[in-house]
Amino acid sequence: MTRFGSLRRASEQLHVSQPAISEAIRKLERELGVTLLDRHRSGARISLAGRELLQPIVDVLESVDRLKAAAGDQLATRRLLRIGTVNAGTASLVLPAVRAFQAANSRAAVEVRNLQQDEIHVSLTEGTLDLGLVNLLDGDDVPPDLEATALLVGRPAAVLPAGHPLAAQAEVSADDLRGERFVAMRSGYLMYRFAHRLFGSDLPAAWHSTDGAEMGKMMVAEGIGLTVLPDYSVLGDPLERAGLIVTRPLVGDTTVVTMVALHRRQARVSPAVLEVLGHLRAQGLAFACRPLMAGVA
Repeated sequence: MTRFGSLRRASEQLHVSQPAISEAIRKLERELGVTLLDRHRSGARISLAGRELLQPIVDVLESVDRLKAAAGDQLATRRLLRIGTVNAGTASLVLPAVRAFQAANSRAAVEVRNLQQDEIHVSLTEGTLDLGLVNLLDGDDVPPDLEATALLVGRPAAVLPAGHPLAAQAEVSADDLRGERFVAMRSGYLMYRFAHRLFGSDLPAAWHSTDGAEMGKMMVAEGIGLTVLPDYSVLGDPLERAGLIVTRPLVGDTTVVTMVALHRRQARVSPAVLEVLGHLRAQGLAFACRPLMAGVA
């Protein structure tokens, strides 16, 4: 009011109704126990007590503005970005994307959690995750409150120790795998569902289980058994690069596996989530081009 000359002009400039401003001033008067405005039929003017308290009030308001600005800066630069991922996407996509995000946001903090697909869905819906990476088989649906961005498309493949006799074959059949010790993903993982689709009721006699692709690949490298994983989860893996494990296509199988990034379907997605999503898409594109580039070379 002291700046604009009247409550009416103040309400117009601040885009707040005049009754709302008047009520806010009355509440402040009750809290302070003083009269800030002298009210007359001709209008209201700031009182003597109001003039004496004007500068302290301005100081408090400016301090609040500075506090809000500082809090906003802290949230923008230090907000924890929470990513949930199934094992298959950690090395090939998530870690390079996090590294690129960190390079541009040195003060940002990132939490990466290896989870099962259902856990990722629930955590995204509850708001305890910002992004989630999951694999989808043909026909799988994304929950309606989540939005999916495709990152990689591949095929299930047999994963074998490099020196295994089946590695000499161009393709591996379900019958080939039935005759071997098999390492399955535990119930709740997508490749657990695929293994049961592949073998039907006739499962391998020796059936081990584990949590996630990373442990599955290590078990294969150690000669504990064979497994089936999305081909993109093995290509470029340190164990594959070291020549310890190899993949072979499955005879007659046309299943498509897609890795997608999920986030909550909402009107406004945070800039940090959009930035990491951009890095994930870039990593997915670069990763998908690696076999072609190697073939051209």
